[in-house]
Amino acid sequence: MTVALYPGSFDPVTMGHVDIAERAAVLFERVIVGVYDDPPKKLLFNTKERVALMTKALEHIPNVQVTSYEGLTVEFARKRKAKVIVRGLRMSSDFEREFEMALMNKKLAPDVELVCFMTKLEFEFVSSSLLKEAARLGGCIGDLVPEHVTEALREKFRGGGGRLDEEGYSRKSAKRV
Repeated sequence: MTVALYPGSFDPVTMGHVDIAERAAVLFERVIVGVYDDPPKKLLFNTKERVALMTKALEHIPNVQVTSYEGLTVEFARKRKAKVIVRGLRMSSDFEREFEMALMNKKLAPDVELVCFMTKLEFEFVSSSLLKEAARLGGCIGDLVPEHVTEALREKFRGGGGRLDEEGYSRKSAKRV
């Protein structure tokens, strides 16, 4: 049985993330989506929330499991008996960063391979940080994230100036998210 690990911060999960997980689930017998507990960036959602959002987004895929982890990704992969790390690539800058990580991971864990999926064109520009910014400012993000993530973003941004109101509209722009 080939087990793959799809690691990331997923803050929040996007349709691009869902697409990569769906495609990986076709190729591998089991896919573990590892939500990294302490990434070196500012998070909007805590670990428990990110795991819950990803679990709901992927509940339609029977051979996918979502869990959090800490420490080195390759060590987590070994603990879960994953022989493959799955990553998504959006653009050339992603390739450079993934290539660096792949070389370090190969040095640390020569037995773990990397498989990269090229993103679908409609998700090429989507990053979690851009998505959060668009949501915070009232932009329409409904086709870029699962519906429950849109709702979670509304909850996070509800209440402040320029934030979303109860119907999901920006108070400043009157655009619906």
